[in-house]
Amino acid sequence: MNIQPFALERLLSVWENRVEINLSESGLQPLSPSEFLAPSTWEKMFHLPLGYAQANGLDELRQTISSLYPGTSPENILVTNGSSEANFVLAWSLLEPGDEIIIMMPNYLQIWGIARTLQVTVKEFYLQPENKWRPDLEKLADSITERTKLISVCHPNNPTGMVFQPEEMEKIISLAQANQIWLHSDEVYRGAELTEKETPSFWGKYERVIVTAGLSKAYGLAGLRLGWLVAPEIIISRAWEAHDYTCITAGTLSNHLALLALQPEIRPKILSRSRQILQRNLQILTSWVEEHADVLDFIPPQAGGVAFLHYHLPLNSTQLVEQLRDEKSVLVVPGESLGLDKFFRLGLGVETSVLQEGLQRIGEFIRHRKNTRSQD
Repeated sequence: MNIQPFALERLLSVWENRVEINLSESGLQPLSPSEFLAPSTWEKMFHLPLGYAQANGLDELRQTISSLYPGTSPENILVTNGSSEANFVLAWSLLEPGDEIIIMMPNYLQIWGIARTLQVTVKEFYLQPENKWRPDLEKLADSITERTKLISVCHPNNPTGMVFQPEEMEKIISLAQANQIWLHSDEVYRGAELTEKETPSFWGKYERVIVTAGLSKAYGLAGLRLGWLVAPEIIISRAWEAHDYTCITAGTLSNHLALLALQPEIRPKILSRSRQILQRNLQILTSWVEEHADVLDFIPPQAGGVAFLHYHLPLNSTQLVEQLRDEKSVLVVPGESLGLDKFFRLGLGVETSVLQEGLQRIGEFIRHRKNTRSQD
């Protein structure tokens, strides 16, 4: 099998621990268990036997996750090793060579790459920067054929932070329903809004909706590697068969800690922390972009742990990222790795001091490039 290279993940795996300032991180500052667990709970964890967990996720955990999606039961939930495994087993179990899928762009290109590896025809519809990242739904409608198996969106979007308007969600659902196409919504950033209003899920709006999500982004618990798939039982059954070939089960500690993090008295506190971090850092980023308005502009994200900045320099985004990394030891993500050049993605969920230092170094890089250009 000729595997489609995953440019973004290879960039991160090679460089994120080799730079002084890592602004490529797309999640929230990691939480420690002591920040959301009582000492008495730790005593129980200390004596927990570390055998295999229930393969599809602890019954109690799947029940708790299902409570976040009205109308589901634990049979509609598959617990996975992060939302990345949820995306993988979904694509592997659903897509076949000769199918077509339509994917929102820009995006985290995992489903895009898996589909190409599986010899599936990939079509794209774009969020439009000239229209404040509103989706081109006419392009989506025009791309549908009788071979279209799946429409895949990322909501809230990575990397733009766009959240669909209600009428846009309705249009996407009506297109999928009219053509009996599966609709996948990657909702791993749900809960990381810049306001207090949680992004609505696509779940429950159409019988062929599939949702993937997890604890890595909005919850600041990436190290648990705990995600989930929400789908009709027929899809869960197929995905579990694929899960048997991948990771078999998520970790026992991860299952139990996720169960605690998602309790009704704890989950809101974790998400409130995330929103406070994002709101504080977005203010800092906005002021900094205004200082460099001759080179940079951006549409502030509505949700998510990242911002997507447009720049005016004679470099493509990969060149910009490589030069910034080599000269200033700062890592950001090139827009090319997300499907749109002349942009770069910057993490908003990092410690504020790290963000400020990173922005200072990027500012120095920009000023140097401007001076060099003016001398030419």
